[in-house]
Amino acid sequence: MIISKLPNVGTTIFTRMSQLAMETGALNLSQGFPDFDGPQALREAVGRHVLAGHNQYAPMTGLPALREQVAAKIARCYGRTVSADSEVTITPGATQAIFCAIQALIRPGDEVIVFDPCYDSYEPSVELAGGRCVHVPLALPGFAIDWQRLGEALSDRTRLIILNSPHNPSGALISAAELERLAVLIRERDIYLISDEVYEHLVFDGVRHASVLAHEELYQRALVVSSFGKTYHVTGWKTGYVVAPPALSAELRKVHQYVSFCGVTPLQWALADYMAEHPEHVEELPAFYQAKRDLFCDLLAGSRFSFSCAAGTYFQLADYSAIRDDLDDLAMAEWLTREHGVAAIPVSVFYQQPPKDLRLVRFCFAKREETLAQAAEKLCVV
Repeated sequence: MIISKLPNVGTTIFTRMSQLAMETGALNLSQGFPDFDGPQALREAVGRHVLAGHNQYAPMTGLPALREQVAAKIARCYGRTVSADSEVTITPGATQAIFCAIQALIRPGDEVIVFDPCYDSYEPSVELAGGRCVHVPLALPGFAIDWQRLGEALSDRTRLIILNSPHNPSGALISAAELERLAVLIRERDIYLISDEVYEHLVFDGVRHASVLAHEELYQRALVVSSFGKTYHVTGWKTGYVVAPPALSAELRKVHQYVSFCGVTPLQWALADYMAEHPEHVEELPAFYQAKRDLFCDLLAGSRFSFSCAAGTYFQLADYSAIRDDLDDLAMAEWLTREHGVAAIPVSVFYQQPPKDLRLVRFCFAKREETLAQAAEKLCVV
């Protein structure tokens, strides 16, 4: 008999809801991926590099040209000079990056603080390393850090805190002032950070993303994770990166080299070319996605859902209390998919212990305008 190392893990809600959307023909606003392609020049570059023979292993740490472009972007966006050689590591996706970072840091008996609701890959990665997650709920309704609860959660066993801003699923942001408050809180403790910043360029309403990369003290104990897939609308490429001080990068790479060794070579070449030729892409991204957010929210204004427009990411939460108070959010998501043709994600799945009477579902607005219009039309008659 197989004794599972992850006995509480099954098929993810993202796979389940996408499958249900496909089976029912519903519009899929559940799983977080665009229904449009990445830039044509980026896609054409892949074919060019495949035909040019760039099809063998890339260096374990990533293609030098791509690591240099990441370092240049960090300098432009956050004012930090990092070494492309010793501080930037290209990985096959951000989830793999987070897994490797956790395996590099966590030892049996260590505790890891995560903020609920949190992305579903964190806890299994911690458990596989022999650690234990300590769940600290974010304060509702704005999903802000509850500093009192965070302080109470710290112990001599706390080894790691995982941050996520812009936050999935809520879209909430951590401010520069909050990063400074965190620095003060952990200054005298031997605690590391993983900062999940995969939506770093999806921040709206003129607000600037507060990155750990821009905080000198926190960066010295941090591994900062981001995603080319989210930034360039190519989630299926599963390509991400980690930026960390040299000593932490070295430990990350020890694990990374035995998990995947390297990422896909022609994709790295294509991304390096596109980043060099189109540095404006990341600058235009906030307005691009804010227009989609605003369209979706404007179209939902006539519905019975209640919501505040997301501050970041490409997800919008909506409260359905006025529509069905007799359904939990999983049942509501399935009902919306089957009966009204729009698939969503229940927010309770991001919690260890969901708040009582949580009535929130998450919609992805990384979709074409016509998809958003069709979805909103269906949701307005619910």
